[in-house]
Order: sequence, then C-alpha cells, then structure tokens
Amino acid sequence: VQLQASGGGLVQTGGSLRLSCTASGFTFINYDMAWFRLTPQSEREFVAAIRWRGTITDYAEFVKGRFTISRDNAVNTVYLQMNSLKPEDTAVYYCAAKYWQSNWPGRKAYHYETWGQGTQVTVSS
Repeated sequence: VQLQASGGGLVQTGGSLRLSCTASGFTFINYDMAWFRLTPQSEREFVAAIRWRGTITDYAEFVKGRFTISRDNAVNTVYLQMNSLKPEDTAVYYCAAKYWQSNWPGRKAYHYETWGQGTQVTVSS
C-alpha cells in the first residue's frame, strides 16, 4: 500500500502549483482522499478532501476559492490545484486515504489510515 506525492516546488506569491498523489497496492475507488499540510509551527492541518466517486469535496476555509481537489480513478491519482498561493501556504503537503465507509468529512489526521511521503511547497514573498 503506497501513496506517492509529487509536484511541490518553489513559487512566488500569487503563483500556482499542481500536486499529484498516485496510489498503488489498494483499490483506489474504495477510498476517500485528502490533502493535509504540516509546517514547523503547526500540527498536521486539513486542506481538502474528496469522496471516492469524486463528486463531493470538502475544503478548509483558508483555501476555499483558491485550491481545487480532484481525482482520476482510472489512473489512481488525486490532485490538488493550488492557485493564488500565499507565503502562509508554505508547508509539506501530504496526501492521505481512508476507506469510504468511515467518517465524512474527514478533517482529522486520525481519520486516515494511509499516508504519502509529503512534498514541499514553498511560496516566496
């Protein structure tokens, strides 16, 4: 069971990045997916989640209107499109998976049983 995140990098304020997370070793369509982020100053923080079918999403208030979560079940991948990035978005971003029959929306890290390795996003001012 593995989640492989990619797409992080260095971007200027107002710029965009698209994160990807590809799953292997489990039946991807049976799982809700989410993105969390971690900074040195905070605990792992919920960013966005998407239901197994991809038709229902949930966002943290601070990313609404800027970030979009999506998934392609044909290629076992979840995405996070990040626009209008701010320096406070700087963090390590993690993707996570939880079985679809568990809590929704799942905004706590303990709701998720499988985690990717993280990808660094740095937004310069």
